[in-house]
Amino acid sequence: MKASNNNKANRSKVKLITIAVVIVATGVVGFWYRAVKAEQAMAMKVPTFAAKKGPLTISVLENGTIKARQQEIIYNQVEGRTSIVWIIPEGTRVNKGDLLVELDSSTLQDQKIDQEIRVQNAEASYISARENLEVVRNQALSDINEAMLNMEFAQQDLKKYEEGDYPIALASAQQEIALAQEELERANYTLEWSQRLFAEKYISQTELQADQLAASRAKVKLEVAQNNLKLLQEYTYKRQIAQLTSNVFQARMALDRIQRKTRADVAQAEATLRAREQEYNREKDKLAKILDQLAKTKIYAPVDGMVVYATSAQSGGRRMMDNRQPLQEGVEVFERQELIYLPTANLYKAEVAIHEANLQKVRVGLPARVTVDALMGKVFFGTVARIAPLPDPQSMWMNPDLKVYNTDVFIEGEDPELRTGLSCKVEIIVAQYDETIYVPVQAVVRVDGKPTVYVLNKDGTQTPNEVQIGLDNGSMVSILSGLQEGELVVLTPPLQAAQAELSWYQKAPGDANQQGSDVSQLIRERLQGNDNLNGFNGQGIGPGGQTGQPMGRFRRPMMDQNAPGPFMEGPTEAQRQQFRQRLEQLSPEERENLRRRFMEGGGGGPGRAGRRSRQDEGQPGGNP
Repeated sequence: MKASNNNKANRSKVKLITIAVVIVATGVVGFWYRAVKAEQAMAMKVPTFAAKKGPLTISVLENGTIKARQQEIIYNQVEGRTSIVWIIPEGTRVNKGDLLVELDSSTLQDQKIDQEIRVQNAEASYISARENLEVVRNQALSDINEAMLNMEFAQQDLKKYEEGDYPIALASAQQEIALAQEELERANYTLEWSQRLFAEKYISQTELQADQLAASRAKVKLEVAQNNLKLLQEYTYKRQIAQLTSNVFQARMALDRIQRKTRADVAQAEATLRAREQEYNREKDKLAKILDQLAKTKIYAPVDGMVVYATSAQSGGRRMMDNRQPLQEGVEVFERQELIYLPTANLYKAEVAIHEANLQKVRVGLPARVTVDALMGKVFFGTVARIAPLPDPQSMWMNPDLKVYNTDVFIEGEDPELRTGLSCKVEIIVAQYDETIYVPVQAVVRVDGKPTVYVLNKDGTQTPNEVQIGLDNGSMVSILSGLQEGELVVLTPPLQAAQAELSWYQKAPGDANQQGSDVSQLIRERLQGNDNLNGFNGQGIGPGGQTGQPMGRFRRPMMDQNAPGPFMEGPTEAQRQQFRQRLEQLSPEERENLRRRFMEGGGGGPGRAGRRSRQDEGQPGGNP
């Protein structure tokens, strides 16, 4: 009895357990079924695009303005700023020589009157300086001649005294001595006879005394004559020679002074004349310039043509950036401003601005399709004729981040309905695929530097397919290989760090992927090296991703699509070993530099420079 009761109890327990297992299994299956269905439903809601096969045109579409290919540009050549007094209506057909624009000339008229007065004063000063030069020259010649005569007279006086006066005076003194000697001898002879006669009482005492006095007088006369000769030879001659020689020297010095002074006076007068002449010519040039500016206030047509205002011929964007008022009476214009265009032929061009992103696609010689907004239904054929070598400076000034290149597209043929200033759209045909597979450009991403699309499978999963891409027209991109017609590609592929990092490395087909991979590898090595430096002293990221004491830095994101999360794990033991080997290969100087860089900023340089370098590499840098 007890055994049967135990069996019944065991069977009840088994049934209960079986029922519980069935209930749990049913719940698990239901939960799994709902999860799978929900995932498939979410997958089916992903936006997709079926790869199409057919013709694809690669083109660049830009807005532009119709302009005459050959035209005369009328500039404002009046200096400064002036106002328009009268302007011919736009669209008027003019002949060569017709008046186009008349500018305000009242200020120039006042300047003309003032300048004429200055010219007259300058002319009078010039004439006075010219006549003064002749006076100075004549006076200089007269002074030089007088000084030369004085020097010549001084030389003649010296020669005259040496050769005339002195010999005569010497001879006269010697003659006086001779006469005095004869008179003294006669007086002595007479006195001797008088003494004999007086002794014999033939003459009186008085007569004797008279003869004695005559002898004494003759003796004194001889002494005087001898003294005069001595004075003449020893004093008068030397003094006279010195005086006359000094007179010659002084006359020569006076002549030299006068010559120098006259040269200086003449040079000063000539310089004054040149200055007055230059001033006179300058004032005349100013007057001529004012007259020329007055003449330029009236602008005439150099050729036949139809008047087109320059402000009307500008494209919309340039007109907004230029911020100039439309030409009309009273508007102020400045020097070298374009006023009027006069087309000289019925040939036109479309002027467009090509963005730098499309510059590699566009080249001279490419065909273009031109449509004019005002001429609905008409399509014109054109050819790219010129691409500016540098960006438009006006656009760069208004927006430094906007760089466009002015491009001319020549329109073939003539159409009388074309007008300068019409807005147009220019589609530059870069390439045409007769039959190719194409998908939207947003469906293609780069994984490890290779173009990849994500194909949506029937079960809702997404499979990455590596493809080879061709050109794109901004909306569709040509798929050369790697994708079949009709395959569903995801329009919102999963964006990962590797794709974002490599998206701006896309270059020309060929070695672009290799270049992107090389750069990515260098960045990874640099990041790993920096993180190894952070954990080198045991206080940064440790082996196996374990962290020690905080280093005051964020851990850098790993640019790899296979990373488990937004932050990379710590360096592996193999990476540490590789880093140690690199350190061992460094020289002592390089190790010291590396240590200093680490101490100053973790390898990125001290301060802001290090933070900028890390930001340039696409990594967060700087201290938190």
